[in-house]
Amino acid sequence: MPIVKFTKENKEIEVPVGSYLREEAIKAGINLNCGVNGYGASVNKFMNCKGFGMCGTCRVLITGIQNTNQLTKRELLRFKTPGFPPDPIPCLAYVGHEDNMRLACMTQINGDIEVESGPEVNLFGDNFFS
Repeated sequence: MPIVKFTKENKEIEVPVGSYLREEAIKAGINLNCGVNGYGASVNKFMNCKGFGMCGTCRVLITGIQNTNQLTKRELLRFKTPGFPPDPIPCLAYVGHEDNMRLACMTQINGDIEVESGPEVNLFGDNFFS
């Protein structure tokens, strides 16, 4: 069974293969709906899309991304398409982490991964001006 390590929470959990990250985090008592740079975490815990990939508050930074499923169509719209509502420029929310950013509700676990919940939004990331 794969092991998921949550870096900010200092917690490791063992999950079944094929389970979804958001569901397993909720079972372990971890809130992945962190908002933007930590603001809104208490509200987003209750006011979110409930795992349908629409709100984007459960975005996480994953190490070991090869042990997850491919990006879903909703994640492609959320992360790779500028101007998709409700965010005017959603692409800027993950600058510098293009290959490792996912939505926890859409991420299926197939092997060991390391998860950073609520990664900071960095508009001046490595790839912003290139």
